[in-house]
Amino acid sequence: MIQTIKDCLVVCDIDNTLLNVKSGLPEVNRLTVDLFISHGGRFTVATGRTTESVQHHLKKLNLNAPVITCNGAVIYDFQKKKYLQNKILPEETAMRALQEIQAAFPGIGIEVMSADGRLYVVQSNELTHHHTVYEQLGYTMSPLGEFSSKWNKVLFAASPVVLEQVNQFVADKRYEDIYFVSTDKIYFEMMPKGVSKGRALEELCAMMKIPVENTVVIGDYYNDIELMQTAGYAVAVENAPDSVKAVADEMTGRCEDGGVAQVLYNLIRKYASAVSSG
Repeated sequence: MIQTIKDCLVVCDIDNTLLNVKSGLPEVNRLTVDLFISHGGRFTVATGRTTESVQHHLKKLNLNAPVITCNGAVIYDFQKKKYLQNKILPEETAMRALQEIQAAFPGIGIEVMSADGRLYVVQSNELTHHHTVYEQLGYTMSPLGEFSSKWNKVLFAASPVVLEQVNQFVADKRYEDIYFVSTDKIYFEMMPKGVSKGRALEELCAMMKIPVENTVVIGDYYNDIELMQTAGYAVAVENAPDSVKAVADEMTGRCEDGGVAQVLYNLIRKYASAVSSG
């Protein structure tokens, strides 16, 4: 149970929640994160991005808890510069699934997030170019078999119409020990079975000795649903799909309107006074 702001851990999605790729991090969000932390709150992120991408785009934020990256496959402590969790796809199944998808959909973009922290573009298209340029990701163009087979996840990039076909294709295959999740209208990801933002939140709370019911999460898309269902309290941004809003306890404004700042400021008003009075 949250009694003071020091009891609270806020975990926030990044894209279209904390920041917008084109316009960046709203200043009101940055200032309010700093204010929340200065009052004793703990703030971190849970994202599909790589750890490198988080470090690059959030260097202006002093995150004071380990980050959840690669949709829950990785938990990384920037302060200690240490992996606390680094889960990988089953090698044989992941390789077979990737090759079969690549053969069935020749124009699809394919990015592999390797467990060594590197990003490999196996097959490029306009959308992988957009992804790597706008997120300013360092990557290596490389065919399969020429880099490590230990992968955190695989991202497929294509139009919504093509990705719906991919979704149907993999559903018929029933690959063991992996699953697929939509993380954007143009992104579809292969993940290790049992790995998700929600599961990673449970593991992070255990590491930090924080009750899961003391967490507040903020999300905007389908891969945030389990995270929101796991948390003690869930907030969806205004532009989230209806199915995401349906699992939220509260709605907040859009990213560009400082929706995250609104949530943090409300927590400060509600719980910060309990620190001074205690």
